[in-house]
Amino acid sequence: MSGKRSPARRPTMKDIAQRAGVSESAVSFALNDRPGVSEVTRARVRRVAEQLGWRPSTAARQLSGEGTATVGFVLARPAHTLGVDSFFLQLVSGIQEVLAERHLGLLFQVVDDIDDECAVYRRWWAEHRVDGVLMVDPRTDDPRPALLEELGLPAVVIGGAPEASHTRLSTLWADDAGAMAAVVDELHALGHRRILHIAGLPGLAHTQRRVRSLRAEAERCGLDEVRSVTTDYSDAQGAAVTREVLSRPAAPTALIYDNDVMAVAGIAAAAGLGYTVPGDVSVVAWEDSALCRMVRPRLSALSRDSVAFGRTAAKELVSLLDGAPARTVRVPLPQLIVRESTGTARA
Repeated sequence: MSGKRSPARRPTMKDIAQRAGVSESAVSFALNDRPGVSEVTRARVRRVAEQLGWRPSTAARQLSGEGTATVGFVLARPAHTLGVDSFFLQLVSGIQEVLAERHLGLLFQVVDDIDDECAVYRRWWAEHRVDGVLMVDPRTDDPRPALLEELGLPAVVIGGAPEASHTRLSTLWADDAGAMAAVVDELHALGHRRILHIAGLPGLAHTQRRVRSLRAEAERCGLDEVRSVTTDYSDAQGAAVTREVLSRPAAPTALIYDNDVMAVAGIAAAAGLGYTVPGDVSVVAWEDSALCRMVRPRLSALSRDSVAFGRTAAKELVSLLDGAPARTVRVPLPQLIVRESTGTARA
């Protein structure tokens, strides 16, 4: 025998596709539990993958020194608002479930603003710190998608616009407009004509979608005294806005809060002014949580499976890392759970 033995070549999706007699995209769909292939094809692809000894490409890249097996997640929000935000805790929980299955790490960082977030992406890219990123809180005129495309970092935009189109970026979107329409329809049916939406950060794309939907529904229902005010999502600002608007002569009879914490703070602020809920004012929270069910009166709220939301986002990013094309995915419409905090408008 002469010469050195060549190192064993790791099997690829192309190898699986050739052996199974299907396309590479079909292999990606089958191995990542995505729709688009029949169960027969899915079973055949998985059987061939097992026979060939295939392993996820992210793990293979880590072993060969070509990748980090780490996913990045940057949050540009006021740090003092994060500890009480149940949505992000559940979102990260769902993300972590999927990443743990694939032996992927999560690199998390909180920054002050979008400029700092972009700087983090550039640094991570230059240092080869992450294989891809999960991007949250899309803004109007957002510079991040173009930057991630330029850097070549695969990413999933959580909460993006349904019409978004990027080469390396998948978009996960929820129908904020439809959810807001359901809330306004419920309040209008209960006789409410003065409705205030206590929204979150003004620059967020989903805040703008909710505000626009509120206006459109108000116009459709012929409601003149309906508007939105923005906050930083904190209980302090939620309570402050509540006290301010309920102290006016023509106070709103219904309040829609963009998260559960502000809604609970709003109930306490209303009680401090002598208001009863729902006798004097009805309250709806955007995100359902244990807090909504524990407070008295129990809060009517928009409910969605935030953990499943996180799992879906992570699966989409894993698919991109495995070579699947970018796509737009719609998550189920949040459902309005009517509890004790909403009732007939006062005369």
